[in-house]
Amino acid sequence: MNAILAPRPLWPVRLARRVVSPALFDFWSTRINPLWTLEQPLARLVSRSQASRDAVTLVLRPNRHWRGLLPGQHVNVDVEIEGRRLQRSYSPTVLDDGNLEITVKAITGGRVSGHLARDARIGEVVALGAAFGDMVLPNGKDDLLLLAAGSGITPMRALLRSLAARGMPVNVDLMYWARRRDELCFVDELDALAAAHPRLRVRYLLTREDASPDPRIDTVSLDAIAALAGRRVLACGPGGFVQAARSRLDGKVAHFDAEAFSVPVRVDGDEGDVEVHLARSGRTLQLPRGKSLLEGLEAQGIRPRHGCRMGICNTCACGRQSGTTRQLLTGDLSSEPSSQVRLCISAPSTDLILDL
Repeated sequence: MNAILAPRPLWPVRLARRVVSPALFDFWSTRINPLWTLEQPLARLVSRSQASRDAVTLVLRPNRHWRGLLPGQHVNVDVEIEGRRLQRSYSPTVLDDGNLEITVKAITGGRVSGHLARDARIGEVVALGAAFGDMVLPNGKDDLLLLAAGSGITPMRALLRSLAARGMPVNVDLMYWARRRDELCFVDELDALAAAHPRLRVRYLLTREDASPDPRIDTVSLDAIAALAGRRVLACGPGGFVQAARSRLDGKVAHFDAEAFSVPVRVDGDEGDVEVHLARSGRTLQLPRGKSLLEGLEAQGIRPRHGCRMGICNTCACGRQSGTTRQLLTGDLSSEPSSQVRLCISAPSTDLILDL
């Protein structure tokens, strides 16, 4: 499914852009209708339903400035909580009526997830960013192996809906991990898709359900996956899950793509602090090697711009003048001067100078 494009602006909107600033226009227009803006994509919460024991699905109705997305992509969602604008990333599913569905798991201590899952009122308005992410359906005819853990099922759901709309043109195996059965999302929908499309096989793996838990990605048998070496693999889940999937399959299949919504815990070379100098503000800080730069800066009361917190949207990227960083998802070291560093997935390895 291609991205949905908004229609061309009407002549009153084009005229307004010439005579008034977007901020001033939005200030007054949103008092008439909260979704009326000059340029800003917004969406109104129209319904909430339980998706699993600890997750809810929200339906959002976007305004005319929403530019759409490809199945599998992510969108930054801005919410206002106690007077502060906070941003998190979700992978929406576009419904037939043009509305968006996002599924939110309430995380302990998570201000945005807790607000959206429990406190957001029907009618509340959120801001939408542009779609981003490269884990979309390929143009080729490779069979697919989809690996999902926890909230990583949300982009897979969008991909499967798109494939189903095209008649499931390739063989697809979905392996979906959760701790317990009541934490699985979209079970009825996934089972219905598999029943309607013989080329789709769905397997649920529960790692803490009973005395005989299902194996995790690093030990599960893949013998039932036909022609594994020729498969295109898409994986999404926590950082440790994606890291294990990559270690097991990268280089052994036709293609491997992955997105992690958390950074894996690394213990090698993580001891001690380094000196990080912020060139623009003139501050010099001691930050730990074992945490991402974003986490370290936030612990010092500094709030850099950021979005997805998983290295995809590049909102947090800033320039590095000198020093070495470690990419937390792969362990790769980088010390090229005048290059961009994604703060959310980069840890300091040596003393650094950043353009902050």
